[in-house]
Amino acid sequence: MTTEAISSGFSTGPTATTGPRGPKPKTVTIGRIGVYAFLILSAVFFLLPLWVMIVTSLKTMPEIREGHLFNWPALLTFDPWLKAWDTACTGRDCNGLKPGFWNSVKITALSVPVSIVIAMINGYALSFWKYKGSELLFGILIFGAFVPFQVVIYPLIIGLSKIGLFATLPGIVVVHTIFGMPILTLLYRNFFASLPIELFKAGRVDGAGFWGIFFRIMLPMSVPITIVAIILQVTGIWNDFLFGTVFAGRENMPMTVQLNNIVTTTTGIREYNVNMAATILTAAVPLVVYFISGKWFVRGIAAGAVKG
Repeated sequence: MTTEAISSGFSTGPTATTGPRGPKPKTVTIGRIGVYAFLILSAVFFLLPLWVMIVTSLKTMPEIREGHLFNWPALLTFDPWLKAWDTACTGRDCNGLKPGFWNSVKITALSVPVSIVIAMINGYALSFWKYKGSELLFGILIFGAFVPFQVVIYPLIIGLSKIGLFATLPGIVVVHTIFGMPILTLLYRNFFASLPIELFKAGRVDGAGFWGIFFRIMLPMSVPITIVAIILQVTGIWNDFLFGTVFAGRENMPMTVQLNNIVTTTTGIREYNVNMAATILTAAVPLVVYFISGKWFVRGIAAGAVKG
């Protein structure tokens, strides 16, 4: 039998000539319409307050008093933004949000790497170097994630006062590191547990110890979950108000505390445009972090969700 005959025989068979059967799937269904309607309503629900904040921050006070809440400003002005950043009063001082911004930068820049490094080592040790009582320690760490912050504030105040760290920059860094430890340890432990155990065994066969395996194998592979940890810690620490109020001290008050002081400080006239501008400036850093690294956040969470 020639090649042409074989080819023609296959081409005339029922499998080759039979196409898709059944009705063509509908492109528009009631379920799909409902999903899109829900998504659109959700987007409007969350974006409408942002729109009000933006347009109000760009209006003058006489225009705000007219009551047209959703209208674009007739006279565009950036003076409220400049005042919120540089000259708005935060209690006795009238230096705007600028000091609080740099305080938040210092607190975040110190707290994030310290908490991530400790949590990474904890997760690595709890995954591959299990010892007697390791599961109990892991359970205690996870339990700490569900303890309300308010319960332990007073003991922390006493403890930090005894060692001279209360109302200092190192003190607020220690607090953020402690409270970031449970969730970050859980993330890293689940991520390392999802890796093939053969990687660890191969490192042991090659003579690598605790730190050798960590730096040469585990650390390079933990980039996705580290991005997740950075996003969680940066946004959590930047948005923190409670710890900043209690533990930072007057000289290290973060941006959120300064924002509260601007909103609650009045000198006869409540300047809503300045308050809105200050709120947007305070929220700008977490928003930028989410917009830039949102896809990495999803990938990192999925990378550690295989088993744990």
